[in-house]
Amino acid sequence: MKAYVFPGQGAQFVGMGKNLYDGNEECRAMFEKANDIIGFRITDLMFAGTPEDLKQTRVTQPAIFLHSVILAKYMGEQFKPDMVGGHSLGEFSALVAAGAMSFEDGLKLVIARANAMQKCCERTPSTMAAVLKLDDKTVEDICASVEGEVVVPANYNCPGQLVISGTNEGVARVCELVKEVKGKALPLAVGGAFHSPLMEPARVELAEAIECTAFSRPVCPCYQNVDALPHSDPAEIKQNLLMQLTSPVRWTATVQHMLADGADEFIEVGPGTALQGMVKRVNPDANAHSAE
Repeated sequence: MKAYVFPGQGAQFVGMGKNLYDGNEECRAMFEKANDIIGFRITDLMFAGTPEDLKQTRVTQPAIFLHSVILAKYMGEQFKPDMVGGHSLGEFSALVAAGAMSFEDGLKLVIARANAMQKCCERTPSTMAAVLKLDDKTVEDICASVEGEVVVPANYNCPGQLVISGTNEGVARVCELVKEVKGKALPLAVGGAFHSPLMEPARVELAEAIECTAFSRPVCPCYQNVDALPHSDPAEIKQNLLMQLTSPVRWTATVQHMLADGADEFIEVGPGTALQGMVKRVNPDANAHSAE
């Protein structure tokens, strides 16, 4: 069974999607429609901008969404998922690719999400860090031991890799404690505490946009971040999306459930190769590769 997985923020690179734009008329039309919806030529930044341009949340998220969704469209009849899933932002790409909402509605939600998150980033100095070489329980306990600051597990990426999220001071304290128990902590180049309680204002703002969006039954189950379980009911999908911004991404469990449900091939649709690596960390024998 084929599991198509869609990357999240951090997978962007200059030149992303240009081959699709140059090589296919339908893809080019979708990119141009996106430029109109967004209100500026995001394709200029994707194809020939700078890494700094692409790091802006308001650019990064729609750019990755566009690359992923348009690549799935380009695959045509070859895109036949038995299941889909997406990491954080990638969940929106997965839902659109699987037909749970339209391209236009999905893009508008991603824009609303990016703008809301950007406001949170500017409101509260906060950040994220990847913790390596420790089991999840140890990292959870360390986070819980920090008093007076917000710091929580945010991305359960794969065994031995858990991303934490919170205030600058909270994350710094956890990083120090991690080193004391022989773990490794790598600060991430992000401008905010994604998937933490600090995103609550963004969740409230995005909730209004999600409630106004039409959802349909996808062509296959979508494994969602909040519980790592497959969902096809539009009401359930919408509810899980509402919780996504302030809840951790349970990617390890997502891959485990996909494998248990029969996935024998993982195809990453979008920029980068990060998800393939995570799948391999969950199961070294897994068949994981890129759609491109």
